[in-house]
Amino acid sequence: RKADPKGTRTIGVLTKIDIMDRGVDAMRSLRNEEIPLRLGYVGIKNRSQEDIQSKMKVQDALKAEEKWFSEHPKYSKLPPGHAGTRSLVDKLTVVLYAHIKAFLPQICTEIQDKRSKVEQRLRELG
Repeated sequence: RKADPKGTRTIGVLTKIDIMDRGVDAMRSLRNEEIPLRLGYVGIKNRSQEDIQSKMKVQDALKAEEKWFSEHPKYSKLPPGHAGTRSLVDKLTVVLYAHIKAFLPQICTEIQDKRSKVEQRLRELG
């Protein structure tokens, strides 16, 4: 809350969702019902230690994650955008774009101000 008081940049990420205890799920969190976040939550199935040691390619892991979520009895019923690394990437891209769009004019102004000061100083030095 200190770093993002308006909640415009906070996305909840629930990792290792595939190894939760039997009978427990993250549906309420993923539906943003427990601790509401403006940008919601995304569930992620990470590569297992075995996958990492066997050097599973990232693309293969993404396909396996997508398949796992699409076949899961509960998570497969989530609306789009709530599960999987690709959903997280999409959400992060939107947040980053909005942040850049909001601050780019200010950054350009600061650069122009600094440039003007440097040019003025160069004229003074001859």
